[in-house]
Amino acid sequence: MSKWIKEWNPEDERFWAHTGKRIARRNLIWSILAENIGFSVWLLWSITATRLPAAGFTYTTDQLFLLVALPGLVGALMRFPYTFAVPRFGGRNWTVVSALLLLIPSVSLAVLVDRPATPFWLMALAACTAGLGGGNFASSMANISFFYPDREKGLALGLNAAGGNIGVSIVQLVVPIVIGIGGGLHLRNAGLLWLLPIAIAAVCAFLFMDNLSSARSNARDQLLVARNKHTWIISFLYVGTFGSFVGYSAAFPLLLKTQFPEVTTNLAFLGALVGSVARPFGGWLADRLGGARVTLWNFAFMGVATAGVINFIQQHNFPGFLLAFLALFLTTGIGNGSTFRMIPPIFRAEQLRLCATDEERALAPARARRDAAAAIGICSAIGALGGFFIPRTLGASLKATGGASTAFGWFLGGYLLCVAVTWWYYRRRSFLIKQVPSLANANA
Repeated sequence: MSKWIKEWNPEDERFWAHTGKRIARRNLIWSILAENIGFSVWLLWSITATRLPAAGFTYTTDQLFLLVALPGLVGALMRFPYTFAVPRFGGRNWTVVSALLLLIPSVSLAVLVDRPATPFWLMALAACTAGLGGGNFASSMANISFFYPDREKGLALGLNAAGGNIGVSIVQLVVPIVIGIGGGLHLRNAGLLWLLPIAIAAVCAFLFMDNLSSARSNARDQLLVARNKHTWIISFLYVGTFGSFVGYSAAFPLLLKTQFPEVTTNLAFLGALVGSVARPFGGWLADRLGGARVTLWNFAFMGVATAGVINFIQQHNFPGFLLAFLALFLTTGIGNGSTFRMIPPIFRAEQLRLCATDEERALAPARARRDAAAAIGICSAIGALGGFFIPRTLGASLKATGGASTAFGWFLGGYLLCVAVTWWYYRRRSFLIKQVPSLANANA
């Protein structure tokens, strides 16, 4: 049976109610499963790196932070080809392939962590392969964006992303348990744990997901969206939201270990859990209040939470630090959802603004969906760079000053800049009326 759907028009309310909604929901469910495992594999080193000294490895603290950061860098770079793979090969087909590719980082980790004599460059190479899991997010989000109408994209993309993001919390909760089964330290289990889930995700995607013919386009058409300035503005804002989420998620276990070594309870998973659960709420809130409005105020609250983190680190107050950091994770999740919610209406408005005839206006929604999907991939790739720069900045701050306050001071400045950029481009009514008139009332 063919898995290609030729006719797909989610904006038609009758089609959506009778046919589209059921199919879209089915694809969303299995997309979430595959993306969840991708995130789990992507952040495997956030926990594994903290256990390497106990396993006999003699890497420095800065090297351990580098092992945590490298998957973020590679994951960001992989998101570009992964985004373009969906229109080229089909969402269902690429989900199968991208799931199977996760076997590479899982097996390589399982092999190397039992060998304390492993040179750092080889361990770093293994950590890089975990970036394949980061690429899954871009292809998954681009694929799901084609299935849903604009009026429901915020919640759908929020659920898809949250289902994936929560994989970070799962890996940080489950791996410490699994590597200690039977007594002692069995780091190889951190990689072996994911082999069966990867196989299940690939098989289920093959059996239950679909490809959309309407999503087909060539790379040249997709790259045109890179000429649109809104692609890069949203990408910058997404560094502030998703980049913060993945960067803090990767660095949080090591940060706890270095700043509060007296705390032995595994609490690292809480940050990613809070941020993941908050993401669909951010999309839902943006559907009702407007993406730009929610994003603007969310960046302001991120700044307040970061100031709290700095204060409690300097006081060496762990309860205060934990509460402030969880508040920061909460705002990263809300901002992830609201920032992505801004993309579809912006590109729909851009397409409508360029239309001169009724025929062009009829084709605008389909073109806008393709542009939005390509922009989502590019924005997610740029945003994921936070997964590299935040751990590296924290590592450099610890190496230079012995503390993390300097790094968080830079992060605070970045959030204040995001407030200014969001207001200038998406909340100044004069700009909206001039550039994308339909957004002035939509509060996108």
